[in-house]
Amino acid sequence: MTTRGVLYVHAAPRALCPHVEWAVAGVLGVRVTLDWIRQPAAPGTWRAEFSWQGEPGTASKLASALRGWQLLRFEVTAEPCATAEGERYSATPELGIFHAVIGMHGDILIPEDRLRAAMQRARKGEGDLEAELDKLLGKPWDDELEPFRYAGEGAPVRWLHQVV
Repeated sequence: MTTRGVLYVHAAPRALCPHVEWAVAGVLGVRVTLDWIRQPAAPGTWRAEFSWQGEPGTASKLASALRGWQLLRFEVTAEPCATAEGERYSATPELGIFHAVIGMHGDILIPEDRLRAAMQRARKGEGDLEAELDKLLGKPWDDELEPFRYAGEGAPVRWLHQVV
């Protein structure tokens, strides 16, 4: 069974670009050369995106391979398939990494234990319920990445297939 998704590198310093390609190639098992373009939302950085196809769990592997670089802003998505829900990973230097399970209609699916924990923190006065729910939905990451998403409209997309 395979799934497919997209890796969006929203902003990377030029020196980091080849390292991103090597990390992605290590996960996909094929040579990767991305088409880097300037990122106008953060002068001095570059962006790239491409579509991939692979086994369920590939998005997680891609996010893990890229998460250690603090100067990198990226997102990885995977479509749902017959054996797995979809996924979305978002990462920023300030917030770290966010993970969401995505249902077949594109909605974020939040496990009930995480909802209960958010309600409990709000009841104890440890946080506002709305802010807790915003975190569960990835709103802080969306807010931070939104200018980078718009800046990248019209960028080329390339399909890469994982060797199985």
